[in-house]
Amino acid sequence: DVQLQASGGGLVQAGGSLSLSCVVSGITFVDYRIGWFRQAPGKEREGVSCMRIGDGTTYYGHSVKGRATMSSDNAQNTVHLRMNSLKPEDTAVYYCAATYNDCRDALRAGIYGMLYWGRGTLVTVSS
Repeated sequence: DVQLQASGGGLVQAGGSLSLSCVVSGITFVDYRIGWFRQAPGKEREGVSCMRIGDGTTYYGHSVKGRATMSSDNAQNTVHLRMNSLKPEDTAVYYCAATYNDCRDALRAGIYGMLYWGRGTLVTVSS
């Protein structure tokens, strides 16, 4: 079974930072693109970042560019997302997901661009 387990969500004050992790199992990690997505209440799922694990090339969504850093620990089949300067509009359920597709296409396609999804972790940013 393919599993993506996200963790690290919680309540954060505006201006603060968050660190999320996603442990991936059941796939050959380095062959995939792993992405972070988020979905706020009443909104569509939005691409946050996506990494081509094989060479570490990473892309970011417009709303988080400059505030987000995605990294991977290939030995642990784990990706991390760190975001700074958080805003209340960053409040959402954050999901990690995996795909063979190109990261840029996957980020634009949102929920339709990824093959496997984890269950998500809630991040709430208070003002």
